[in-house]
Amino acid sequence: MTVLLSPADPTAVVATMPATYSSVTMPTTRAADRSSDRTSDRASDRASDRASSRASDRAESERLAAGFVRGDEESFALVYRRWGALVYSLAARSLGDAREAEDVAQQTFLAAWRGRHGYHALRGPLPGWLVGIARRKIADAHAARSRRTELAAAHAARESADAPGTAEPPEAALDRVLVSQELRKLPPVQRDILRLAFFDDLTHVQIAERTGLPLGTVKSHARRAMARIRRSMTDGPAADSSAA
Repeated sequence: MTVLLSPADPTAVVATMPATYSSVTMPTTRAADRSSDRTSDRASDRASDRASSRASDRAESERLAAGFVRGDEESFALVYRRWGALVYSLAARSLGDAREAEDVAQQTFLAAWRGRHGYHALRGPLPGWLVGIARRKIADAHAARSRRTELAAAHAARESADAPGTAEPPEAALDRVLVSQELRKLPPVQRDILRLAFFDDLTHVQIAERTGLPLGTVKSHARRAMARIRRSMTDGPAADSSAA
C-alpha cells in the first residue's frame, strides 16, 4: 500500500493506493500453484498407471504359469512367445552363435514343458525358473563345444604326426564311404539320431531333449540302427558274392 501525504501538512493523509506489485504478484502465484497442482496430478496418475500395469502383468504371468503347470498347450505357446526372446538373448550373449542360441532356447522350453510339475510359484516367478533351465542348457552347449574342440585338436595332432604326403589307407576311405552309404539307408529318425550322436557328439539325454523323443525311444533307435549297420556291413559282401 502506497500512502500520499499532503505537502502542507506532512501528517495528513491525502490518499492511498495499492502497491504496484500486488496486482501482479498474486495472480502469478495462483497460476504457479495451479500449474504445480496439475504437474503433481500428472505424476500421480503416471505412478498409478505404472503400478496398475505391474499388477496386471503379474496377474497375467501367474495365470499363464498356472495353465502351463496344468499342461494347457495354449498357455505353453503363450509362455514361449512371452519369454522366448529372454531365453534366446541370454543364450546368444553367452554362446555368441545364433544357431546354437536357437537350439538352446528350444531345448529350454522342451525341458520346461516336460518338467513343468517341478515348478512351484511359491519359489519364484516362472521367468526366473525358465532362466535357471536355460543356464543349465547353455552350460551343456559350452561343454559339447569343448568336446568338439578337443576332438578336432586330437584329430589335427594325429594328422600332423603322419609323414607329409602319406596317403590315407584305402581301407579307411572305403570304411567312410560304406558308413555314409549305410546311414542313407536308415529310416530318417534313426539316421538323425546317429548323426546327432556321432557328428554332433550329443549324449542320448541331449538327443532326447533336442528331438523331443522319450529317452528310451532314442536308445532303442540308436541300438537298432547300429545293429543294422553292423549286419549290413558284415553280411553285405557275403550276400553279394553268393548272388554272383
